[in-house]
Amino acid sequence: MAGSAERTARHTPRPELGVLGAALLFGTTGTAQALGPDLTSPATVGAARLVVGGAALALIAVASGGLAAGRGRLRPRATVLAAAGVALYQVTFFAAVARTGVALGTVVALGSAPAATGALALVLRRERPGPRWGLATILAVAGCALIVLPGGDAGANALGVALALAAGASYALYTVASKELLDAGAAPATVMGAAFGLAAVPAVPLLALGDSDWLGSAGGLALAAYLGLVPTALAYTLFARGLRHLASARVATLTLAEPLAAAGLGVLVLSERPSLLAALGGLAVLSGLVLVATAPRRQ
Repeated sequence: MAGSAERTARHTPRPELGVLGAALLFGTTGTAQALGPDLTSPATVGAARLVVGGAALALIAVASGGLAAGRGRLRPRATVLAAAGVALYQVTFFAAVARTGVALGTVVALGSAPAATGALALVLRRERPGPRWGLATILAVAGCALIVLPGGDAGANALGVALALAAGASYALYTVASKELLDAGAAPATVMGAAFGLAAVPAVPLLALGDSDWLGSAGGLALAAYLGLVPTALAYTLFARGLRHLASARVATLTLAEPLAAAGLGVLVLSERPSLLAALGGLAVLSGLVLVATAPRRQ
């Protein structure tokens, strides 16, 4: 199925560009949270993003007619797994960024995602990753180890790194499950509307019962609207269109533009200064995943 998707991609105007565009938008989420109101909490920020983005994506699916037409192609297990990946990613990612900083939290989360995607694709879809994936995994794990060693920026907060790794695994779960739905014939708008709409359901009580006072300010409302509409509704629409034509492992590698964008924003906008050891760890993560990016498509 992956080979068929790759062949179809040759007749599609650069699906890679859609994924890269989505990744660049994803990379703004941590910085947007950091620039938001001071009293925001990771749980309610993630919940607000899900509620706004889920509602927008569901409306897009309904307006396009894809939700009604594609319900028969939405496999229940894959739909639930995709929604679970979306929901878990929001909570773990924002909590990780709050503890490790935007640059390092995003590098660990997204840097580990391709390795996690390869493992899940093997278990859930029987896709066998090539030898480059194994080498990339070794480099990624070594890079994360450098980051958490004493003297690295995250050395004093192993919980933040663990949350970032959990975010990477959640992202992988969403990617592999969404790929299964797309391969079954569901339209990108249908998949996004179903996954995010379902994930938004438990986010509503979390937002209502959690510490959401920050939403009472203009800055809080702007943050929720931006996170829900730009790096969620718009970005995931682009992401799904690319995922429809590309193998899940390749898409996970293309999203490495996200940690690069986040790291650049962390340094330029937030004045973050990673230590040399942490920077070397991030470089090891990204260097290993370049191997996946340059692998032949059949891998």
